[in-house]
Amino acid sequence: MNFFESLILGIVQGLTEFLPVSSSGHLLLIGYIFGNESSGDENLLFTIFVHLATAIATIYVFKKDVIKLLKEFFKKNESSEKKFIINVLISMIPAMIIGLAFENKISVMFENNLFFVGLMLIITSIFLFYSDKKIDLKKKITYRIALIIGVAQAIAIAPGISRSGITIACALFIGISRKDSARFSFLMVVPLIIGSIFKIIIDYKQTIFESIDPLNLSIGFFGALLSGIFACKLMMRLVQNSKLKYFSMYCFSIGLIAIVLKWI
Repeated sequence: MNFFESLILGIVQGLTEFLPVSSSGHLLLIGYIFGNESSGDENLLFTIFVHLATAIATIYVFKKDVIKLLKEFFKKNESSEKKFIINVLISMIPAMIIGLAFENKISVMFENNLFFVGLMLIITSIFLFYSDKKIDLKKKITYRIALIIGVAQAIAIAPGISRSGITIACALFIGISRKDSARFSFLMVVPLIIGSIFKIIIDYKQTIFESIDPLNLSIGFFGALLSGIFACKLMMRLVQNSKLKYFSMYCFSIGLIAIVLKWI
């Protein structure tokens, strides 16, 4: 992995983690274009750094919310902030179960398979298009709703299904406000990102740190961090202004391109 690839992959990760266009799908497409020349260990280490960058970007954008949530969580009295954190923890359950049980099988199934990635992108586009039309958005996130959104997040383990897109769309279909849908979608993934980073380190600690390239890792990290901050703020505005249909058209187009590339 060279300087240019690190920069592009970092920026793409930062943008697509928040914009509803599937980060895994885009990274697979770009890897296909670059030829996947990087070693497995180097890719794992790079994955750790860019995912850490997107987690930090989320915390930065929602720093006031995060500080308030942490302060209220340790108080004895019941509060909306404490319920929010419990909802986040509940939403993690489906992704943890599916990730632990099926992640390797799904990775093998979708590895370099542009047809299925393209198909998943088209499915994402359909969800985005119809969720953007929802008007009656007055419900609050309950424990049951958090679990349902968590199931949607677990489905996004398939490359091409946008995690932010499917969780925001799910919340909108249920009737959660646009602001709360986006806020919950972004904050619910932070514990999972941190957890997945620790899992990778534990599983591959004997090999991944032997392939450190400080410059490429730094370029990827800051590319993902800065683009992630930009994309997170942008996405909050776009969701509230019912602009998901534009991402729907984009996902549909990229999905078709991926399917065509499969047969070229």
